[in-house]
Amino acid sequence: MYTLASLTTFVTAYSQSDFFGKLIFLGLIASSIICWVVLIHKVRMINKVKKISSAFQHAFEKNKERILSLELADLPKAPTSATPHPFAQVFRALKEKTLEILNKNHFFHASKKETSSPSVYLSASDLELVESYAFTTISAQTKLIEKNIFILSTIVTLAPFLGLLGTVWGILLTFAGLQGGAAGGSNAAIIGGLSTALATTVLGLVIAIPALIAYNYLRQTTKTLSSDMEDFLYLLLSTVELQYRKADI
Repeated sequence: MYTLASLTTFVTAYSQSDFFGKLIFLGLIASSIICWVVLIHKVRMINKVKKISSAFQHAFEKNKERILSLELADLPKAPTSATPHPFAQVFRALKEKTLEILNKNHFFHASKKETSSPSVYLSASDLELVESYAFTTISAQTKLIEKNIFILSTIVTLAPFLGLLGTVWGILLTFAGLQGGAAGGSNAAIIGGLSTALATTVLGLVIAIPALIAYNYLRQTTKTLSSDMEDFLYLLLSTVELQYRKADI
């Protein structure tokens, strides 16, 4: 009942405002809709990414002894093609670059026409190259996860300013009504101006507060996912180094 009364108050304030005041209301409503669409989409997506990443790492640790023969088809997949799968992309990048370097080293040894077929290993510089290549994938995946989060930070700033604009405009209408005397039309203008001022201020804050909370949550979650990707990369690198780096004698 209280919520219905509050909505009625905003509807009344909208109906009593002038054309410019209505534009401010519509701008705030559009900002609110965009905010909640982005918020719900990003939270659902990040939750899916966290779930599939945890399952992927768990499955990899069970099969890490055959890291370069392990296929992505044998590991957990993203629920939809639109859902980012950062751990899979990091694994793919590391595997492709490692195999490329091993093949290059094998070709280099074969070109020497050695009588025996030597085992092919990775040098320290090879591992550094693999690491730097994988880090570019982590950066790209982080940007993909962060995509459109800037909309929330924009709304955090924009909504209060729209509310402030409505406040100033409503006060101007109120003063204009006061200067017009005590006629019935002037009283309506005063009431409409006060309603616009107060309602737009409240709407601006109501929109900005959840947008700010969501933005900080998503930013922190993205940083955590990026850190998890780096930890997973170091797990992959240590596994590759253990299996394919030539021992120093």
